[in-house]
Amino acid sequence: MPRFATALIAGAAVSTASFAATAATTNAKSGENVTVTGEVLDMACYLDHGAHGAKHADCAKKCISSGLPVGLKGTDGKTYLLIGEHMPANDELAKHASETITVQGKLVERDGINLLENISIVKA
Repeated sequence: MPRFATALIAGAAVSTASFAATAATTNAKSGENVTVTGEVLDMACYLDHGAHGAKHADCAKKCISSGLPVGLKGTDGKTYLLIGEHMPANDELAKHASETITVQGKLVERDGINLLENISIVKA
């Protein structure tokens, strides 16, 4: 069965928007501009002890605001490090800690790490 049909059958409850975001990044190659929807993460706490979600929002805002790495847990099953154009995007992203947002940016993948650079928030 084609990948598209399988995804629709397996994810019938998944919204069209999140499916489109997943499809956009699944086939994307490093260097391409992509749109990804997901939860804004404080990467330090997420990687250290899996902290995310509404219960972690206040801590995530504090950590992101203090300059710790910020990421996005995408609906496509990947986690992305997020940065602006050669600078942190923490000031803008701290406002959305633990929320689901949609960002656009250039996808870079190296050694198993996913990065979205030059990001802009499309939908908060």
